[in-house]
Amino acid sequence: MIDLHSHTTFSDGELIPAELVRRAVVQGYAAIGLTDHVDFSNVEYVLTNLKKMNLEGEMNIRVVIGVEITHIPPAKIEKLVTKAKQLGAELIVIHGETMMEPVAPGTNSAAVRLGDVDILSHPGFISIEDAEIARDNEVYLEITSRQGHCMTNGYVAKIANEAGAMLVVNSDAHSPTDLITKKKAVDIAMAAGLDKNDADKATGANPLKLLKSLGAKTVKGTAFDYKC
Repeated sequence: MIDLHSHTTFSDGELIPAELVRRAVVQGYAAIGLTDHVDFSNVEYVLTNLKKMNLEGEMNIRVVIGVEITHIPPAKIEKLVTKAKQLGAELIVIHGETMMEPVAPGTNSAAVRLGDVDILSHPGFISIEDAEIARDNEVYLEITSRQGHCMTNGYVAKIANEAGAMLVVNSDAHSPTDLITKKKAVDIAMAAGLDKNDADKATGANPLKLLKSLGAKTVKGTAFDYKC
């Protein structure tokens, strides 16, 4: 399982980073992205502390240090993306226009236009135009197992397929019970309307391609050994 969206106690998650990573290993993860919520007030604090993690050798898992830029006015997203990259973020996730929260309109549109954005999480009722731009800029659209946010998975999958945009399945884990298996990830993708081939791609080839773009040469886990 490659899961590129999770949260620790550095934002609203229940677990400190070491325990979240350990539980991911036990769950059979090959890679996990630590992507705590950030705005301008805490981005430096979060990344400075997450970068102190050095668990890959001991825990046999690829740990990707990132951020989820959350509830930022669309006009300021690019500035915070640049700042996060300068501070060492490997992975940039933008908190998309989920129907569960009052995310500012225009967030999806701003996110997919930025080359340094990797994933637009739970993008809600994303437009076909924004999905096409996401395709062109290689911004991955997220299908999620997260309660509430998952309500538009079927819509996201449909629009992504129409636009030819790339999909990934993530847990958006905030607690240990949120972590999912590869099988469950495939099931979630298929429940969103993807066929088995596309579900396998969204849970395998696509996240692996994204990891390769971040510089991963080998991704090892307790149950998987991926070669990029």
